[in-house]
Amino acid sequence: MKLIGTDASPYARRIRIWALENNCNLEFVTLNIFSEEGRPTLASNNPARKVPILVDGDLTLGDSNTILRYLLKKTAQPDLSWPQEQLLTIINACNDSLVEMAICKRSGFDTQSDKLFFNLQNERIAETLSYLNTHLADDEFKSCEYLNISLYCLLDWICFRELTDFSQHSELVAFYEQYSKRQAAINTSPSL
Repeated sequence: MKLIGTDASPYARRIRIWALENNCNLEFVTLNIFSEEGRPTLASNNPARKVPILVDGDLTLGDSNTILRYLLKKTAQPDLSWPQEQLLTIINACNDSLVEMAICKRSGFDTQSDKLFFNLQNERIAETLSYLNTHLADDEFKSCEYLNISLYCLLDWICFRELTDFSQHSELVAFYEQYSKRQAAINTSPSL
């Protein structure tokens, strides 16, 4: 199996960490999705033009949630529960808003200007981080390896890209500091 992505993508990284921690052999292929060479490769594997992309023989999957479900089935592990799926949706919503804001910033927009799009993204980011800080100790969260991985990848990407400040969320800070010591987190660090 081959996983196509970028070193910094929090979505690709969560699959990479999950694979490392579950002894799932994935060849990681790094792709520069903004280069002239990378765009056609990205488009030919995923018309949505997003990473990660999993290729397993004739099967190609282009979404981290779908890829995880596939890998869980392939390794005979249980699916996420509905409450865990909901927590993952919240993590993804925060991550998606941050990606949109990072792309806007990279495109030269003032993401702090009083515009509806930016205001909605900033509100979503603040609310989801607050919600996750409050629910981090829930059994549904604590018992789900993939939620922990996904949250760590989100928080590390926030720090790596200097996107927002979550230092007021003490539970998130403690979680981030603890998880960052794990070998799989170190081995997949985008700063390597």
